[in-house]
Amino acid sequence: MPLTKLQFRPGIVRELTSYANEGGWFNCDKIRFRFGTPEKLGGWVKLSAATYLGSARALKPFVALDGSHFNGVGTHLKYYVEEGGGYNDITPIRLTTSAGDVTFSATNGSSTITVSDTAHGAIVNDFVTFSGAASLGGNITAAVLNQEYQIASIVNDNSYTVAAKDTSGTAVSANSSDTGNGGSSVVGAYQINTGLDTTVAGTGWGAGLWGRGTWGSASSLIAVGSTLRLWSHDNFGEDLIINARDAGIFYWDKSTGLTSRAVAISDRAGADSTTPTIAKQVLVSDRDRHVIVFGCDPENAIGTQDPLLIRFSDQENPLVWQSLATNTAGDLRLGSGSEIVTAVETRQQIIVFTDVSLHAMQFLGPPFTFGINLVSENITIVGPNAAKSINDAIYWMGNDDFYVYTGRVQTLPCSVKDYVFSDFNAAQGEKVFAALNSSFSEVWWFYPSSGSDEIDRYVVFDYQQQLWFFGTMARTAWVDRGINDFPLAAGTDGILYQHELGLNDGQNDTGLDSFIESSQIDIGDGENFSFIRRMIPDVTFTGSVSDSPSVNFILQTRNAPGAAYSTTSTNGITRTATVPVEQFTDLVHVRLRGRSMALKLQSTGEDIQWRLGAPRVDLRPDGRR
Repeated sequence: MPLTKLQFRPGIVRELTSYANEGGWFNCDKIRFRFGTPEKLGGWVKLSAATYLGSARALKPFVALDGSHFNGVGTHLKYYVEEGGGYNDITPIRLTTSAGDVTFSATNGSSTITVSDTAHGAIVNDFVTFSGAASLGGNITAAVLNQEYQIASIVNDNSYTVAAKDTSGTAVSANSSDTGNGGSSVVGAYQINTGLDTTVAGTGWGAGLWGRGTWGSASSLIAVGSTLRLWSHDNFGEDLIINARDAGIFYWDKSTGLTSRAVAISDRAGADSTTPTIAKQVLVSDRDRHVIVFGCDPENAIGTQDPLLIRFSDQENPLVWQSLATNTAGDLRLGSGSEIVTAVETRQQIIVFTDVSLHAMQFLGPPFTFGINLVSENITIVGPNAAKSINDAIYWMGNDDFYVYTGRVQTLPCSVKDYVFSDFNAAQGEKVFAALNSSFSEVWWFYPSSGSDEIDRYVVFDYQQQLWFFGTMARTAWVDRGINDFPLAAGTDGILYQHELGLNDGQNDTGLDSFIESSQIDIGDGENFSFIRRMIPDVTFTGSVSDSPSVNFILQTRNAPGAAYSTTSTNGITRTATVPVEQFTDLVHVRLRGRSMALKLQSTGEDIQWRLGAPRVDLRPDGRR
């Protein structure tokens, strides 16, 4: 019998059984399709060895007027500006005490320091920097006290504890001489409240203390602390406007240097009294240079959040928000949904998502400035970062479907939908984020599987080839190449990684474990057993760095659709054959028998790049029993 060429339809299909998907691909990890054929993903390397604190869920690359390149990095604990591989903490200060408001007490033999500060407003994990403190008399010196601390526990509204350390971070225990209180000149500078790293059921708009009080009051601070910390950010010139979701809006002035912190935009010199103080998202309109905030406080009720309100500043002026006949500041309120989830800018307009509807916001010019129209209702979006714009199209992940907007909303046909949503942790859906990898015409969604509270998987739509694939990877944020030479992604280890660079896993210093597995192939409808005795592989290793690149060709057979692989037949012939194929392998001999077979390619070695061609097998009938 002549050799049979193995050619498979591109893309992964999981909406059918493996047997029903004959001629297609069924499973994979860390591969993509190019011109319809599978190849290994590119690798990644560390941007630098430096680390940041917390889980990064927002990245923003930007360039200063002097040509300096930066990346804004928002984590659940802090906000940084990265430059040259180093992380500069620009987290805003919410409160600076008067001298003497803060005092300390220590216990002999313990590293726990109790800090007294009336109505401190802090929560566990917040950061505070002390200055002006004097030694407590023993091991707890002025140098130990006068530094940044992360709050370990809250005793009550007027006191909390920190763990004493020296300037290198080593724990320090008090001795019997530490009987002082730090003196009367201690000042505490409290950074804005940290957010949660994991969504907690029952938090959100309308839950608990959510939405009560004004920014800076005790009740609002508690609400901020109970929310999954997500950031939005955008550039105003070379400066940065940032927003902690459902919390404050801040401005970082690049001219003040990397050692300066962002400040509340309402506290900047020249800001008018109607400047918003709380929002769900901030965005700078590229076409007309308005700062736009979504789900914010209204002009006549500063500090009280309206989850459906949109406000925009005067054109080219982020400090003027009062709507007057002499400026272009103003507001719009959506009439559908209960809250704004996110807003995404395209070339022509800004698309605003609520929890149930989609709206198109367009610049009109004076006297109305912006107008907004309802585009669609009865849609869902899984989280604030789950949508991505590509030119004038927007792709997003809903609660149980994928969608695309190209002037009208359409459900995106997905050949792996059931695979994704049947193993998805919906309780952590806010963590989902969409990412663009424009070099390969791919939209990625990173999401947590049902057994994980953190992102551990991805699913990809190749919008040029109109196909899907998936895999495992722990990334909490991503930005496409552009200002950065390569896509940049945040790991779960406090490190940023440059993707599509090299061929290996730079996080673990190993080769990538990549594979692709086909659905079943049979002769006829499987009424006959098939016998495979030889295979001619077809794979290219172009791009490999290794002197001897190889992949494993794994041929697997079974007798029925529900049977297991890797068993033995009654005559002792193994059902699975693993064949290492090197660069110059031209023929391999195997002995396999079964009613159907599948092909799997796998590589784990370092410095290897591969792309599958059209391998051939000697597949012939072998009787009915």
